[in-house]
Amino acid sequence: MKKQRKSRGWLRWTAVVILLLISVVLIFNQQIKYYLTESYRPQITRQAIKKNQSKQSSANYDYSNAQDLSLQTVARARAKKQPINIIGEITVPAIGMTIPIANGVDNTTLALAAGTLRPNMKMGEGNYALAGHNMANGSKVLFSPLYSKSKVGQKVYITDLKNVYEYKIYERKIISPSQVEVVNNTKSKIITLITCDETGAHRLMVCGSFVKKMPFKDAPQQVQHNFSSKYTTGRKS
Repeated sequence: MKKQRKSRGWLRWTAVVILLLISVVLIFNQQIKYYLTESYRPQITRQAIKKNQSKQSSANYDYSNAQDLSLQTVARARAKKQPINIIGEITVPAIGMTIPIANGVDNTTLALAAGTLRPNMKMGEGNYALAGHNMANGSKVLFSPLYSKSKVGQKVYITDLKNVYEYKIYERKIISPSQVEVVNNTKSKIITLITCDETGAHRLMVCGSFVKKMPFKDAPQQVQHNFSSKYTTGRKS
């Protein structure tokens, strides 16, 4: 009888602890999600980028299937050693945004990076189109600052760690999710950045015109610092 009572008591305490843990996760869901995304620090090298560029054709580019970012998606993405194929980085110094660029827009990729919206795009050529999550509520992760702080005239930089490509924002516009033509390729050299609005019903489109291409070492010091200090542990090929 004593053993049974102890067993029942242990089960009750175990159930209480589990319920408390579940409650904590539910209460701090957003904070945990932000932390898992913000603390993502992948090693990015020229060699890895070159290898991942060859995998572009096998990625998923259907942005319409992208789901709202959940804690479970972020946790699964972080649990994998190499969850996404990183091909570069993007930084907008004026709004404090620096995140990796990866192939495609599947849910795992978008949990940790900006995703390419077409295969075989090349930096500094045609329409370089990227999508990223907006986590709203003043969040500083992923494309959230793009929604809350971006303005016409700000500079956008992307890199493959060999060269840096500079763009200048010339348009910021709310569009319908059905306006998928905005990511089509163009003759002019532009960058198109897409994220959701706060409701998820519409999209924010930010477009920038190409300014110049420069070797990584010749990029502005702030830009080099943004790329190297947050994600890059080595640029050697």
